[in-house]
Amino acid sequence: MKYYSTNGKAPLASLEKAVVRGLAEDRGLYMPERIPVLPPEFFAHIQTLTFKEIACTVADGLFGEDVPAKELHRIVKETLSFDCPVVPVTRSIYALELFHGPTLAFKDVGARFMARLLSHFTRTSRDRRTIHVLVATSGDTGSAVANGFLGVEGVRVHVLYPEGKVSSIQESQFTTLGKNITALAVKGTFDDCQALVKNAFMDPDLEHLRLTSANSINVARLLPQSFYYFHAYAQMKRLGLADQLVVCVPSGNFGNLCAALIAKRMGLPVKRFVAANNANDVFYQYLQTGAYSPRPSIPTLANAMDVGDPSNFARIVELYGHDWQTLCAEISGDTSDDLQIRSAIADCKRQYGYLLDPHGACAYRAVYHNLSPGEAAVICETAHPAKFKDTVEDAAGVPVTVPERLQAFMRGQKQSVPMGRDYASFKNYLSKLK
Repeated sequence: MKYYSTNGKAPLASLEKAVVRGLAEDRGLYMPERIPVLPPEFFAHIQTLTFKEIACTVADGLFGEDVPAKELHRIVKETLSFDCPVVPVTRSIYALELFHGPTLAFKDVGARFMARLLSHFTRTSRDRRTIHVLVATSGDTGSAVANGFLGVEGVRVHVLYPEGKVSSIQESQFTTLGKNITALAVKGTFDDCQALVKNAFMDPDLEHLRLTSANSINVARLLPQSFYYFHAYAQMKRLGLADQLVVCVPSGNFGNLCAALIAKRMGLPVKRFVAANNANDVFYQYLQTGAYSPRPSIPTLANAMDVGDPSNFARIVELYGHDWQTLCAEISGDTSDDLQIRSAIADCKRQYGYLLDPHGACAYRAVYHNLSPGEAAVICETAHPAKFKDTVEDAAGVPVTVPERLQAFMRGQKQSVPMGRDYASFKNYLSKLK
């Protein structure tokens, strides 16, 4: 499989190059040259398959031309050491719980897969230089990537996060690890962190370094997230609720929604998609007007969605041939401010007994009054409510138990490197690496 750049000015790349580089030479995002369509028989019997069996079939379609089947299936099975269950919230709304992995966030799937795939390529490559993974995070990406790559030989991870704009629990998950993980506390926003990473990739003075990204700009982080949408469909099919399935994704950098849309291109029978935004509603405004107008992000309770210029917008419009009307026919949107997020958490807990995290609350609001007769919705619960303990307890009026895995992180000693938002400071840091 070859990968092309969304900017159209870079040469085609192999999977290995796309994964190791992260970003194309022309600053575009890599996209698979073609998206394989899975056979109808797979979907006819998908409800009889396990999560790992489903994911191996999907992985064969996406990566099978480039990674030997035995190795690929090992990577998939090691990645999915936990389940992503569908849990009833209301009679027509079900939560796809993506927080049962090591860091209790949906990004564990993509991060664990990428770490193992990158390790595969480093073992088979003649280039023995250390790989430096640069990752910008607004919360959960940093912890998932840091823990996914912790101790991986030949790889160092540098996590850039906006100082004071992630929850203390999230911060503890990537600042207490040590070993091959370094946290950089940037005096700015997530968009500033993301800009620093992108500028580093394009800097000819840093070509001596082997740099890559573990954000959803990297295809090895993005594509595996499609696995759990197939698994969700299988679970809904067992319940007899898959005929008119709506998938609602809380969206920040839009990698998760993009993965769902790619699953649809592979044949997944989803009726329509809903992109749930917080107050950073650049994509929602695009759906209303056809004009994409990025702007600086603002902090909200759903901090992982605090993105003002989502990278994966380029991939999503590419999937629809840059045709706004075609895109809008399949994707609708919604937006929630902080007050509405709090209300959704409180109302859902009071009426149905289900405890949402702030991001899942945006998705819940987006579909609660917007389902047609016969439709059933799967909303992504992207993080454990305990990661936002104060917010959730205040909104729901009930105590939130912190899992032992999170407590262990919180007991660790936080260490981070202060970093300005200017590129010169970051370049100086990188220039000292080997």
